[in-house]
Amino acid sequence: MDLLERMAALRRDGQSFAVATVVARRAPVSAHLGDRAIVFPDGRMEGFIGGACSREIIRQQALEVLQARYGRLVSIRPDASESIEPGGRGPRIEQSTAEHVVIPMSCASEGAVDVYVEPFVEARRLLVFGATPVADALARLARSMDYDVCRVVDAREQRDIAQTAAPIDVTVVTLDALETILREGDSGRAAPAVVVASQGHYDEQALESILKYHVSYVGLVASRKRGATVRAVLQANGVAGAADVRIPAGLDLGARTPSEVALSILAEIVQARQLQPGGAPAQVTAPGAATAATSMTSSPGSAVDPVCGMRVAVATARHTAEVDGVIHYFCCANCRTRFLQDPQQYRIQT
Repeated sequence: MDLLERMAALRRDGQSFAVATVVARRAPVSAHLGDRAIVFPDGRMEGFIGGACSREIIRQQALEVLQARYGRLVSIRPDASESIEPGGRGPRIEQSTAEHVVIPMSCASEGAVDVYVEPFVEARRLLVFGATPVADALARLARSMDYDVCRVVDAREQRDIAQTAAPIDVTVVTLDALETILREGDSGRAAPAVVVASQGHYDEQALESILKYHVSYVGLVASRKRGATVRAVLQANGVAGAADVRIPAGLDLGARTPSEVALSILAEIVQARQLQPGGAPAQVTAPGAATAATSMTSSPGSAVDPVCGMRVAVATARHTAEVDGVIHYFCCANCRTRFLQDPQQYRIQT
């Protein structure tokens, strides 16, 4: 199976991944125009986009791109202030931005390469409970924003929706099938956002089921008085997480119509996602930008190369050195060699 077939299969399976493609080069580098690699959310890579240094840089940038859900051009070169002129001829001055990162090449190479990293991510999921005007408006608006929408209703409402609701591309299931839908959030898929808008028909039942599972957001469409009653019932039943339910769901935009309420709810879902750990668009990260507090271990499962500042996946690191009982991780053999020539120099810097 070639890389394009592999990408198509991953898309069919609903998996998230990033594709890194070499779009410019200046010899000497091992990568060629059009070389590609797939990078998965766990850091695995399939394909080829260059040697050890380029590979680790692209791995880290791809993980940030997957988080931000925006593509990024990554320029790797001996002098990070230079970029490749169109056609690969000569340098020009560039600065890093959110869409274009310029990173110094730490390996012993005078070449340069530009790699475009593009994310392919599963649609964010939204479960909407109820067959009310707000639920209808929320499902329509969320689909227009490319959410994977699932309507959850009782058996009678399911028949009514099939007969009266305007046709939109959403899944409709009954409350009996809810457990299966929610279990997917605990089996590798991203946790869904959930909005209960049944107008009192099965608010408590829905929330009791929802709060057993990991969800990214849960809101109840209700007045504050009604919401307080629902929360009290949940707490009396020993339901963990009752305090986390947003009541009333939605930002205070002064909404009046069902469509305006739907807009306020989706705005709150977006806001909640951005405020969650790892939810905000990734900031531009270039090797050497680590602070003293984060220089050795930047995040779970990764460490920072003390020579060039690149983040290195601990589990897959090929180059390590233990000095005074501390294991140091490197992106390539060159950084390891430079470190071992004078460990104290780099340990003071970090």
